[in-house]
Amino acid sequence: MPQPERGAGPAGPGRAGRFRSGLSRTRRWGPGTWTAIVVLPLAIAVWLLSLRGVPLDRMGDLGLLQVLPKLFWVAPALLTLGFCVAATDRRTSHGCFAAYVLSLIAVIHATPPLLYPELRYAWGWKHVAVVEAMLRHDGTVPGAGGFDIYNQWPGFFELNAVLVRAIGLESPLGYAAWAQPIFNLLMLGPLLLLYRSITNDRRLIWGAVWIYYACSWVAQDYFAPQAFAFLLFMCVMALVVKQLAPFGPRGKVTTRRRWPRGLLILVLILEAAIVSSHPLTPMMLISALLLLSLPRRNRRVVLPALAGAIVLTAVWNSTVARPYMAENLNHLIGALARPEANIWSGVARLGDAAPGQIMAAWVERGLSAGVLLLAATGFIARRWTRRTPLPLLMLAPLLPGVANAYGGEMVFRAYMFALPAAAFLIAALLFPPRKRLRVRMPVVYVLLLAMLGSLAIGYYCKEAENYFTADEAAATRYVTTRTPTGSLIISVTFAAPGLEMRYDQHQDMQIDEENLTNRRMLVKDPVAGLEPLIARAEKNPVYILLNRAQAAAVDLSGAMPTDFMGRLNSALSRSPDFTVAYRNEDAVVYRYDGPEIR
Repeated sequence: MPQPERGAGPAGPGRAGRFRSGLSRTRRWGPGTWTAIVVLPLAIAVWLLSLRGVPLDRMGDLGLLQVLPKLFWVAPALLTLGFCVAATDRRTSHGCFAAYVLSLIAVIHATPPLLYPELRYAWGWKHVAVVEAMLRHDGTVPGAGGFDIYNQWPGFFELNAVLVRAIGLESPLGYAAWAQPIFNLLMLGPLLLLYRSITNDRRLIWGAVWIYYACSWVAQDYFAPQAFAFLLFMCVMALVVKQLAPFGPRGKVTTRRRWPRGLLILVLILEAAIVSSHPLTPMMLISALLLLSLPRRNRRVVLPALAGAIVLTAVWNSTVARPYMAENLNHLIGALARPEANIWSGVARLGDAAPGQIMAAWVERGLSAGVLLLAATGFIARRWTRRTPLPLLMLAPLLPGVANAYGGEMVFRAYMFALPAAAFLIAALLFPPRKRLRVRMPVVYVLLLAMLGSLAIGYYCKEAENYFTADEAAATRYVTTRTPTGSLIISVTFAAPGLEMRYDQHQDMQIDEENLTNRRMLVKDPVAGLEPLIARAEKNPVYILLNRAQAAAVDLSGAMPTDFMGRLNSALSRSPDFTVAYRNEDAVVYRYDGPEIR
C-alpha cells in the first residue's frame, strides 16, 4: 500500500535538475493549477468589494451574518472552489496552496478589523488595560484586586509592554485590533512544520492546514494570553514531532535521534514562556508530552521536553503563582472528583438566549462533533496514520479536560488543542496521497464549504456585542479617566470597550453577574435594586455606564429581560438621585448623587 511518510516518495532532482525544473515550472502546471490562479484574485476582489457600506448598526442576534452582503459569501465559496480545483492537480505548487490559505485567513479574520472603528471583543480591551497598567507601574500592578492573576502569569503582558516601548507607542491598542489575523498567520509556521514532519505530500499538508482554519471556531485567537500560549504550544509540538520523524515506510520505525543542544534549549525557552503566560496551557503541554512518551521509541526525544515542562510548571506555580494556587487548591482538588461535570460544563447552558444564539450553539456543536467523527474515520480508514503521533496529540486534551472545568470553557479549549491533529486525520481521509481526486472532489468541496459556513456562524454570530462604536469607546474612556480615583463603575454586562482601564484605580461591577435575588430586585425596581450595589462603594463615587453593546448582550444571552436596559435607563433619568455625567448617541454615564447608603 502506498505510504505518505517523509522520504517515501521519489527522490527529488539535484541542483541542476532543480534549476531546470524552476525554469520549466509553468510548463508543468496543469489546468487545475491555472484555474486556481485565475480564481484567487477574483475571490479577493469580490471580498474587498463586499465590505463597502456594511450597515453595522443593523446587527441583531446573528451578528455580522445578517448584515454582510450576499457578495461577501461568494468570496469564501470561490476560495474553497479554487483550493479544491488546485488539489486535483498533483503539480500544484506549495506557493499556490499558500496563497489560498493566506487569502482564507484574510477573509475570515481581517474582515472585522477592516469594518470596525474600535478593537473587537471586551476581553481584548481588558488585556490592553493590563498591559497599560504594567507600563504605568513598570511591572507588577499593586492593588490589582481580581486582576492579580495577571501579575502571577504576566509573560504575555510583559512581552507586549516591551514591544510597546520598543516601537514608541503608548498602548498596544493600535495593533491589538489586528491580533487575530496576526496570530493565525503565525500559526501557519508550526502547522506546516508539524504536517511536513509526517508527510511530503503537498495536497495532504495544505488540505490539513485548510481544514484547521475552516474549523477553528472557538475564537481564542484575539489579543489574549491564551492565543499567545497556544501558538507557543504548537511550536513545541511541531519541534518535538519533527525530532521524532521520520516514521519510516511500511511500518518500520527508525531510531529516534537525540536532541541537538541548541534545539532543546529553544524548546525549554518556549516552555518557560508558556508557563509564565497562562495557567491552562502548561497542563495541556504536559498532557500531550506525557502521551507522546508512552511509546518506548519516543522517549529519548520526548522525556527531556516533558521533564522541562513539569519542572518549570512546578517551580512557577510554587513561587510566582503561589497566591493563586494556595487560594484555589481546594477547588482544584475537588474538581478532580467531577470529571463528567468538568467536560460538559458550559455546553448545555443555552437558557433564555436569543433564537439566533441557540441556533449558532447547535451549529458549533455539530461542527465539533463532525470534526471528531471525521478524524476518527480517518484514523480507521488510513492505517498509516496510527504510526504517527497525531492520534495521541488529539487525545491529549482529554486529560486536563476531565480534571477541571476551567470556568465552563474546558470542552471548548479541549477542542481547540485537539484540532491541529484532527485536521490532519481528516485531510488523510479526504486527500489520500497519490490518488486521483477529481471524482471525489465535488463531495470534498461541499464538505469543506459546510465547515466554513459553520465556522462563520460560530465566529460572527455574537458580533452585536463584540463590536463597539467610537461613541461607546469615548463614554468608557470618560468614566475610567475623568472620574475620581476609587470610583465604583456599575454596568449591566461586561460588553463595554475598556471598562477595566485603570483597574488599579477604580472598581467595576456587572449586574448580570449578581445572584438571582439581586437581579430580581433590579428587574422589579431598577433604582431600589441598585441600592445594595451602591452600598458596596463605601462612600466612594458611583457611576452607572449604559451602552449599545450591553443592550445587545442582554438580548443575546437572556441573562436579564430584554427590556431591562430601557427600563433602567428610563428609571435613572427620572430619579433625582442620579445625574447624567456624560451622554452621546450610543452610551450614557449616570453619577449617583443621592444620600449615603449603608
